[in-house]
Amino acid sequence: MSADPSAAESLEFVCRLYGALAERPAAPLGTGLINDTFLVEGRDGPVVLQRVHPIFGPRVHDDIEAVTARLEAQGVLTPRLLRADDGALWVRDARERVWRAMTFVKGVALDKADSPERVREASKLVARWHRALDGWQYEYAHVRGGVHDTAKHLRVLREAVETKTDHRLHAEVAALAAPLLRAAEALPALAAEAPIHAHGDLKLSNLLFDAKTGEGVCLVDLDTVAKMPWAFEMGDALRSWCNPLGENVLEATVDRALFRAAIEGYRDGSDGAPDPRWASWAAQGLATIALELAARFLGDALEERYFGFDATRYPARGEHNLVRGRGQWSLARDAIAHQDELVRIARGAL
Repeated sequence: MSADPSAAESLEFVCRLYGALAERPAAPLGTGLINDTFLVEGRDGPVVLQRVHPIFGPRVHDDIEAVTARLEAQGVLTPRLLRADDGALWVRDARERVWRAMTFVKGVALDKADSPERVREASKLVARWHRALDGWQYEYAHVRGGVHDTAKHLRVLREAVETKTDHRLHAEVAALAAPLLRAAEALPALAAEAPIHAHGDLKLSNLLFDAKTGEGVCLVDLDTVAKMPWAFEMGDALRSWCNPLGENVLEATVDRALFRAAIEGYRDGSDGAPDPRWASWAAQGLATIALELAARFLGDALEERYFGFDATRYPARGEHNLVRGRGQWSLARDAIAHQDELVRIARGAL
């Protein structure tokens, strides 16, 4: 928000809507690409304050309130929404942008995995989170269309390549898009699988870990809670956790030791016998989501309107998204080329 001249005024305005936050120190928090996040030293302790991206309608807060209440009742640590002085779960600033406040949970967040033990703990935490919501009857109020609609994201990329021919990065994006779109034709139809209650964005930075023990503490950034197939949920996790180089690289491969640790952790965090379908779903989901995200990054390299970017390292959004797109496409290529190997590793870990 530093580029927005009214950022400080908006933050101050919103803090006044939460009495305990008024005129309290605030600082940016985290490295998220979507929401703007701040840590406010409230009178009663630290509070996380977020300006919510417009892709999330205000009713998502009804879902967050319901999901976190269920998690808390099941003994799973989770941040909870704080109500504004008027009792609302969310507020608007003077420019009608949606903000929310949540309880602060102490923990360490990482952008990329630093060990198999870290990934194992991450997967155990996610399995416990899934288990707490298993069998829960709830209909989500905020349903975002097109989430993991791979065909849609591929179509957006194709249309961007066809229409943004005068863009400075067109030649580079088009050269990557052609083989990506061909590879997508062989992807399995994962959307047909039965959905589960899912976090919806299990990149490693959305998990908190205990700084001393390394154990998984809780999941954060809950705007994406929804029902979706296990392969999409865990495929997104695996494409993040099993790429120790992170998203800002040109070449990446699936780290097999991290992949195995993730499957072992999910097995250990689950209740009862492992589902044998997890092995194929994990491998297929990783490949599909890595390819899908590559398409999204490459499309936005030409559109330049969605993902945030690091202005200290890249001249514009397009250049940063091109790097991200190259990296995710290389990860997808490795996962696609070695599906049988990944399935064998997963089966061995179960």
